[in-house]
Amino acid sequence: MGDSKSLVADAQLDLRGTPCPINFVRTKLQLKKMAANTLLEVWLDAGEPMEQVPDSLVMEGYLVEQAIAQEDGEYYSLWVRCPAGE
Repeated sequence: MGDSKSLVADAQLDLRGTPCPINFVRTKLQLKKMAANTLLEVWLDAGEPMEQVPDSLVMEGYLVEQAIAQEDGEYYSLWVRCPAGE
């Protein structure tokens, strides 16, 4: 109970070390397998992946809920929600 803001991912995807645009493609493929309103946690490297992937996902209609720096900003935990569908 209480005021916990912690999200629980329905699936996780570790894409650290994966270059652009492959990390975006893999994220999108995973999201397409998931049910509406489910939550995917994606681990992305700092720099270009965190600059490119969230914007690309938003343009595709996905909702980026939050991005949290991990390990002193070495990588990020990106939380993406599948859209409710047509």
